[in-house]
Amino acid sequence: MASNTELSGGVVVTGGGSGIGRAVVLACADRGAKVAVLDFKPESAEAAAAEARERGAAATIGLECDVRDEASVASAIDAAAEAVGPLGGLVACAGIDRGGLVHELDLSVWQDVIATNLTGTFLTCKYVLRKLVEQESGGSIVLASSPWAQVSSPDGASAYCASKGGVSSLVRSLALDYAPHGIRVNAIVPGATETPLMWANIPPAELPEIRNLIASQIPFRRLAMPDEIAAGIVWLLSDDSRYATGSHLVIDGGLLANASIAT
Repeated sequence: MASNTELSGGVVVTGGGSGIGRAVVLACADRGAKVAVLDFKPESAEAAAAEARERGAAATIGLECDVRDEASVASAIDAAAEAVGPLGGLVACAGIDRGGLVHELDLSVWQDVIATNLTGTFLTCKYVLRKLVEQESGGSIVLASSPWAQVSSPDGASAYCASKGGVSSLVRSLALDYAPHGIRVNAIVPGATETPLMWANIPPAELPEIRNLIASQIPFRRLAMPDEIAAGIVWLLSDDSRYATGSHLVIDGGLLANASIAT
């Protein structure tokens, strides 16, 4: 039986230059895995790859990748497979969060969120799946969903919610389509986590108050740290989760369980 410290094949991580993606890169490196870091910001990808090398990654590469652009994704996956292949896993963490009430929301904002979070996930899966099917050696794909795929809040999160709801549906569809190939597809559902994305729409002056407010609504009364989410993702990548596919691993400090009216 494989240990959860063992990862088979090279791992591609999108959004790997910061936040949860970067934590996954470093967790893979700690296990001696080969890892390709893809990020919209090439300097962030290179920095994460350099740290992964220092922490023991068997091989690593940092690559610029715009997940909204098919040519960029195709090129990055080819380069990743050459550097750290054969591939064994994908973690699709690239994402953005831009909000607004629908009647005031510019179409360009909606399109950018969907293009990054949903279409970008589709494109990344498309080109990694091609490699995995060709290799005939199975693999594990982990997509980043969100509690907002299941619930919401009155703060103009429609675009983000729709994108993550799409990701959750994509997980189930891909799991069925690729099970005959021995390829597992699951989702991670992180709760509020201390990442740049978490605070993307919050003015800096309001951040301490908002952080405390959010923490007060979580049963554990704190936000997650990226490495806590990464631990669940690494488990989904590993053979220890070899019978899991089409599932959602929720690591949210009890957020979704807390559906009661505050008293």
